[in-house]
Amino acid sequence: MNQQTDNKAREIEVTAEDLPLHCPTPAMRLWNSHPRVFLPIEATGEALCPYCGTHYILKGGAIAGHH
Repeated sequence: MNQQTDNKAREIEVTAEDLPLHCPTPAMRLWNSHPRVFLPIEATGEALCPYCGTHYILKGGAIAGHH
């Protein structure tokens, strides 16, 4: 997630380098659009922001060893 993304994007692919994942991310143009919330994506490979509804998908899927 090296490029600026619009907060209106409803699905964002992230990599292990982006962990720990939080929304909004530093790459979002309106980074202060809602309070920062950390999202547990490691166990399932996906997470949904409770504030803005952005769906995050972890490239490569869930990380082994995380519950």
